[in-house]
Amino acid sequence: MIRPPHHTLYQVSTSIALVEGVYQAAVRVGTLLEHGDLGLGTFESLDGEMVIVDGRCFQVRSDGSVHECGDDALSPFAVVTRFAPDEAVMLPECPDLAHLTRRFDALRSSDNFIFALRVDGDFDYVHTRAMCRTREGVPLVQAAAVQPEFEYRNVRGTLVGFWTPEYAKAFNVPGYHLHLVSDDRTRGGHLLQCRGNNLRLQIQREGDYHIALPETDDFLNADLRRDPTADLARAEGEKK
Repeated sequence: MIRPPHHTLYQVSTSIALVEGVYQAAVRVGTLLEHGDLGLGTFESLDGEMVIVDGRCFQVRSDGSVHECGDDALSPFAVVTRFAPDEAVMLPECPDLAHLTRRFDALRSSDNFIFALRVDGDFDYVHTRAMCRTREGVPLVQAAAVQPEFEYRNVRGTLVGFWTPEYAKAFNVPGYHLHLVSDDRTRGGHLLQCRGNNLRLQIQREGDYHIALPETDDFLNADLRRDPTADLARAEGEKK
């Protein structure tokens, strides 16, 4: 097998498809891992949060449990890359997520590329959520309105994710999108807030962007013309 260059982003489906309730399985986890060792996504029927770190795929379910996935687990949407960071820095103190993202802002060399991100360290506090299994066709905003949220303290773990330019909003979640898995593989989810110390930040600019569009019936017949920005912000962000 020829491995892709480490600055290639591989994505299955699009953010607008997810917004419109396209949750039918499109790819096996085994296929995703052929294209990268770091990434995130979700699972068939929106069944939890996907975290790919060090070439292993984990599912954080709505009951808070974390399971490592086999190659045959299925996903409707995922983004992966082969991670070899361009730069790494230490962040001694991180009072909140806004501080973390500002530090990454200073590391990003452009607002026009996608960047892969990884953070390792000790978190005093993390606030996450995990989507519930949802029937096909339910809009993402409606599904996200009932998502369970979790608050954890004293977690050593890893954040993985991406920063995506605004112009790519129909394909990927614009801005910062991060998922957590703890080192002991017992806690995780989509990151809403965090606070920590001695965090190691790593960043990689993605030069190639490959999107595999599903050939599922629901994707073929979906109306994907709507601007997803507002719905993504409501579904992905912390509730006010």
